[in-house]
Amino acid sequence: MPLRCRDIPRIPGLEPIKLRGGMTATDNVVRWPYVAENRSFQEWVKGGELVFVTGISRHRNPENLAECLYEGKECSISGLVVLTGDAYIAQLPKTLCQLADELSIPLFEQPYSLPMVEVTEKISRAIVLREHTGDEPSIPELTPQLSELIEAWITCRGNQRAMAEALGCHRNTVHNRVQQLSRNASGHTNDHQNFKALLMTHLLKASQP
Repeated sequence: MPLRCRDIPRIPGLEPIKLRGGMTATDNVVRWPYVAENRSFQEWVKGGELVFVTGISRHRNPENLAECLYEGKECSISGLVVLTGDAYIAQLPKTLCQLADELSIPLFEQPYSLPMVEVTEKISRAIVLREHTGDEPSIPELTPQLSELIEAWITCRGNQRAMAEALGCHRNTVHNRVQQLSRNASGHTNDHQNFKALLMTHLLKASQP
C-alpha cells in the first residue's frame, strides 16, 4: 500500500504537520519529498512529489505561494507543504487554503520548529517501508543496540555464531535478541516482515548524510 497525503500527519513525530486545504485529494500518492529552493520547481520534479516550501533561501509572498499551487497542479505533485513561523513565512494565507480546495491539491502547514531533516527522513523511510512491506507508517525507531545487532547480522550474513563472536556475547544471546527484535518491531505479526522492516530502516538511516 503506497504512502498517501492523508498518512503524513499520522507518521510518528510528524503530528505537528496539519492539513489546511485540498481535503478531497488526500488520497494522492506521495512518491518522494522534495524541498523547493528556487522560485519555480517545475523542471526539478517528475510528479507525485510532496513539495516543501520554506522561504529560507527565497522570499515567499502570498502571490508566489499561489504560484506554487498552480505550478504544482500543472506538474501533478502530490501535495504542498508550507513552513510557517516568525522568521520567514509568518502564517498561511486563508486565500491559499481556499485555492488548494479549488485546485484539489493537499496543502499542509509545518512549523519551523520541526527540523526539516527529520521530516524528510521520516517520510522517505515510510515510503520505502510501504513499498517493501505494505504496512501502515508505524516506523520502528532504532536504538544504538539494535543498529549494532542489525549491522552484525549484515556483516556476518545472518550467521549467529559469527555474530556472537563479533558482538562478544553467547550465541544463544544473539538468537534471543534476534527473535525478540522480530516479535517487537512496529507491532507487526509476521516475524519475517518485522525484521525486514527494521533492516530497511537501518539501511535507509545509514544512507543518510
